[in-house]
Amino acid sequence: MKDQIIATVTALFSGADERDWAKVKNAFAENVELDYSSMTGNPASIASSADIIAAWRGFLPGFDRTHHQLADFYVMQNGTVALVHYYGKADHFIGDELWIVEGTYDTELIETDGKWIITKHKLNLIKQDGNMDLPAKAAARVSEQG
Repeated sequence: MKDQIIATVTALFSGADERDWAKVKNAFAENVELDYSSMTGNPASIASSADIIAAWRGFLPGFDRTHHQLADFYVMQNGTVALVHYYGKADHFIGDELWIVEGTYDTELIETDGKWIITKHKLNLIKQDGNMDLPAKAAARVSEQG
């Protein structure tokens, strides 16, 4: 069971790195509580998986590549609900410039029809490093391609 839970979490991040939006959608419930408030200052909100993917599609492809590394998974499962706490580091590249986000995550999943899907996803920011202008540059690159 724990292997399936961790596989869903890792699929979310590898799907984002691969720009495989079907893989990302497959990891998400229809609606997800997304909380990046520790980084953005915006409060947690519930959004449809389609809206989250649309937002990520409008941002991540602006980087030449991204690479997420996850470690130290701690899974607490109670029946059909699981909470996963883990460390994550995300490297975002444009040319030889780099923006790094490091933190821990708290992700909640539920089991439905024998499959684990993400219902809540929270980043607990530890630090950002590198070129802090790259997120805006990436978003601009995507809108220019549009």
